Amino acid sequence: MVPAESAGAGAGREAQVVGAVPTGLLVGGGWREAEGGTTFPVLDPSTGQTLVEVANATPADGMAALESAAATQDSWAATAPRERGEVLRRAFDLMHDRLDDLALLMTLEMGKPLAESRAEIVYAAEFFRWFSEEAVRVHGDYRTAPAGDKRILVVKQPVGPSILITPWNFPMAMGTRKIGPAVAAGCTVVVKPAAETPLSMLALADVLLEAGLPPGVLNVLTTRSSSAVMGPLIADPRARKLSFTGSTVIGKKLVEQSAEQLLRVSMELGGNAPFLVFADADLDAAVEGAVQAKMRNVGEACTAANRFLVADEVADEFAARFADRLGALRVGRGTEEGVQVGPVITEKARADILEMVGDATDRGARVLTGGHVVPGPGFFLAPTVLTDVPEQARVCCEEIFGPVAPVIRFSEESQALAMANATEYGLIGYVFTTDLARALRVSEGLQTGMVGLNAGVISNPAAPFGGVKQSGFGREGGREGIEEYLETKYVGIGGL
Repeated sequence: MVPAESAGAGAGREAQVVGAVPTGLLVGGGWREAEGGTTFPVLDPSTGQTLVEVANATPADGMAALESAAATQDSWAATAPRERGEVLRRAFDLMHDRLDDLALLMTLEMGKPLAESRAEIVYAAEFFRWFSEEAVRVHGDYRTAPAGDKRILVVKQPVGPSILITPWNFPMAMGTRKIGPAVAAGCTVVVKPAAETPLSMLALADVLLEAGLPPGVLNVLTTRSSSAVMGPLIADPRARKLSFTGSTVIGKKLVEQSAEQLLRVSMELGGNAPFLVFADADLDAAVEGAVQAKMRNVGEACTAANRFLVADEVADEFAARFADRLGALRVGRGTEEGVQVGPVITEKARADILEMVGDATDRGARVLTGGHVVPGPGFFLAPTVLTDVPEQARVCCEEIFGPVAPVIRFSEESQALAMANATEYGLIGYVFTTDLARALRVSEGLQTGMVGLNAGVISNPAAPFGGVKQSGFGREGGREGIEEYLETKYVGIGGL
């Protein structure tokens, strides 16, 4: 496999799309430079070249953003729910109007193929549509006290200024998944996107401003000094909510910091997703599901299948067919026609993944396909399938976050379930079986917040997304998503 060549003819449009994106900080409804005018580069991972420089926020910029959010909170909370929802609905429409440009921008800064970027924009926009509808469905309650002498009034109110920290792997969808419910609930926000992929968030902010979001409701900080800029915000009593998507290591540190102010906290952290294939599974569906669960976003997803636990009876056939599928995928720059696999995000990420592959082969695993760097500029890695992988290998214990699939055999259902749960993580598990009773037993037995049953992709704006154990807490999406941004107030009514 060789990466597709860069298309010189498309360079002009790429420059035009990048050039149309604001590169400053959004504070109080206006774009501004960072204090001191400092910037940092955004790289194209398919070439290693700089796309553009964006503002590098300082702690003073961070405090200005929080001040803006705090000053706007009361007026935004008092805005009619229908009006808040209409802003999100207009933003949904604008995202579809700009689908091609937003997709190209994402591919340039993150690397995924254009088809995947388009799919992410559509998925991301759905969070705005979903929460535009949820904005008018925030329900309280009114009931009679058991003694009959009082009434109980339960009211839902916005939690207040919210700090949102988003990752680089789904730079648009992770933004809408947090901003949508916050805005719908009546919360103002300060968003810090990942330094690797800030352009999608900046473009999204521009969309929201055009959709009519009032100044100060959304504030965006791009920075390479995340802890220095965000730490003081988390410690400030004006902030009332923290939502983070990223690694468990960083998530634990943020939870510690948030404890000082007892912030409402949502954490969507790491994963080590098991993908269980039983002997009775439809093998065609299982292989297709495996390709989707492993290779979506080049495997750089917390929901990516990490360990493929396959019944002895079908393990060899599954591994061979899976390797054939992954080995046939075309690797290259995401802007090129026919490319199915883009680069991983950084040189270091690629080196770390290859180190894990080396650890597995040193322990006796066999490489059925891939396991090597794809020549050319950029951070490309061949999709890889490993078999005969011992459970002690790092690829079985750690989140791979790349296009590597270890296949591990099991003999009994109880063994498969024990292996699947033998991890500190609990975000998602995948189960392929045609036995209904087994499907229910295993789905209930998996220690995960989500289960993909005979499906390789289950993310949906109408469903609650989140994990258990060290994969975090809180839910995004579904009816549950807006609750993360609401406080419950009880009013006891007497004198009746």
